[in-house]
Amino acid sequence: MSSHPEIEIKLRVDGLRALVDRLLRLGARSLGRVHEQNTLFDTPAGDIRRRGRLLRLRVEAPAPSRLARAGMAGAWLTSKRPAPPSAPSRYKENLESEMSVSPRIDWVSRFRSVGFHPGFRYEKFRTRFRLGRLHIDLDQTPVGDFLELEGRPREIDRVARALGYAPSDYIRATYWDLYAADARRRGKIPRHMLFPR
Repeated sequence: MSSHPEIEIKLRVDGLRALVDRLLRLGARSLGRVHEQNTLFDTPAGDIRRRGRLLRLRVEAPAPSRLARAGMAGAWLTSKRPAPPSAPSRYKENLESEMSVSPRIDWVSRFRSVGFHPGFRYEKFRTRFRLGRLHIDLDQTPVGDFLELEGRPREIDRVARALGYAPSDYIRATYWDLYAADARRRGKIPRHMLFPR
């Protein structure tokens, strides 16, 4: 898998319907909504996380709603590592490698067989949009709703501004960071970011 730069931000969302309407007025094209189940893998000693890296299995199932049609089913293996250090940035920057895999394979067993163990699990409903070359993902999570903008910094800034956000609204945190902070606020021990069953 070859690596490519990933430059993104998150924005906290209040009012999903109004936000989707604004995205469509800007010319964004909806690619549908899915339910994501994500599992991070690591060594028993936590070597991947300690080095600021990530190894993730993501499985997606179609999940239509009143806001969007169903997206496509699929599964992906993703690795991320920090981008080479540069000047301080208001964007989250990584080098990402990703490949499509079969969701029918027992990936947990395969990872275990080579010494990796499942760790943090998190889920969300994701509605994907595209606006030119900008990737726009509306995520409904157990800790709130977020919009991810991924692409060139100039395009991120332009669309964020058009949606009513300022650079001071940009969030660089991961979903683990957001979930762990939410758990601490509620006096809970962070485990997995899952919807109530």
